[in-house]
Amino acid sequence: MPVGRDRLEHLQSKLVSLMSSPLRRRFFSRGQCSGPHLSRSIDRPWNGLCLGGIYPRKQAQPDFIWFKHRPRRQTIVRMAAARKRREARGGTPARSRREDVMKNLAVITYAALGLWALGYSNVLAQAPKTFTLKFNHVLGPKEPYHDGFLKWAKAVEQRTNGGLKIDVFHSAQLGVEEDIIEQIRQGANIGQNTDAARMGNYVPGIAVMNGPYFVETLEEVAKLRKAPTVAKWQEELATKFGLKVVSFNWVQGYRHFFTNKPIKTPDDLKGLRIRTPPAPIWQESIRALGAVPVAMAFGEMYPGLQQRAIDGVELVYNNIPGGRFYEVLKVANETKHIMLINFEVVSGKWFDSLPKEYQDALVEEADRAGEETSRQILRLEAEVEQQLKSRGMTINKDVDLAAFRKAGEKAYEVLKITDAKNSVHKEIGK
Repeated sequence: MPVGRDRLEHLQSKLVSLMSSPLRRRFFSRGQCSGPHLSRSIDRPWNGLCLGGIYPRKQAQPDFIWFKHRPRRQTIVRMAAARKRREARGGTPARSRREDVMKNLAVITYAALGLWALGYSNVLAQAPKTFTLKFNHVLGPKEPYHDGFLKWAKAVEQRTNGGLKIDVFHSAQLGVEEDIIEQIRQGANIGQNTDAARMGNYVPGIAVMNGPYFVETLEEVAKLRKAPTVAKWQEELATKFGLKVVSFNWVQGYRHFFTNKPIKTPDDLKGLRIRTPPAPIWQESIRALGAVPVAMAFGEMYPGLQQRAIDGVELVYNNIPGGRFYEVLKVANETKHIMLINFEVVSGKWFDSLPKEYQDALVEEADRAGEETSRQILRLEAEVEQQLKSRGMTINKDVDLAAFRKAGEKAYEVLKITDAKNSVHKEIGK
């Protein structure tokens, strides 16, 4: 039974009792309407009360009442005559009768408004609540990831019948990634495409997933979803830091060094300033591979290359056309030093506020869209290579991968996460 039902029935009974008295016939006339509310007319605002639904239908009672209006002069004359007749008979003074009438009218008014308020609150309580997630990412609108996020949003909205909507913002429109993550921690209904490196700022062990040659195939990435150690890191992120990892089934592809000279071994990177995201695992990985890491936001790379604040970048192939980096860099060196796993993160507090079926839709559709997008990206890499060649960029495949793998181990040692890496590798059979 809805909250307030007893009070509703009491007000309804009181109102029906008053409306069945001679008072109704003297001061009201009738019409029809569909629900309780204050009524208005063109020349007399708030001139009546709509009481739809109060009378039982079987009694064929009207659902609308409104106050009769008479010309002011006629009303005064009639009231004066009535007062004289009552006083001649020794009846109740007119003022007392008017006070009684106004009291009854006030009761009717408050009863009707009470019925309306209670009915309206019950309607609101029974209406399904809707949720919105504002999802931010730093990539451009032509990137495969952006299309993947839009597909995720569409699938979630359809599956929840519009109950959960995701608005996708490209090119860091909502703000810098690190700032957005802090807003997420505070419980905002915002999501961010990020990586294990930035999550490693909160739970150090999880940063291994962003380390050099940690995983090298999509099949190995899929096994991470069942690794107990990874699950424990995700739980710690949610309970201690308010960061719910919805999915990490999104792989941007292999990271390579893009420079203005060929790179074959780690020694060839010596002295080169390479842009990295501002996270320890990124910086130590690039340093271990032989270069000088320079922390810089994604949107600052192109002007940084123009102004020679940096000598190169390490990105996936699909970042190059969107950022037009082929205009300022000449060589793509296929080091494949990181298979970039991305995390889709939302507020743990916001996620817990969702109905269970919405939570399932958000997670399952993210994993599904992520896997589809990841495979599409790997298929597109060959096309992007040809596109970059046509724009004058050299593709260098003569790279000593064994030397780079060996050099990359130093990053895990410096950050003291070698044991974490070995533990996860054992769980996934690598």
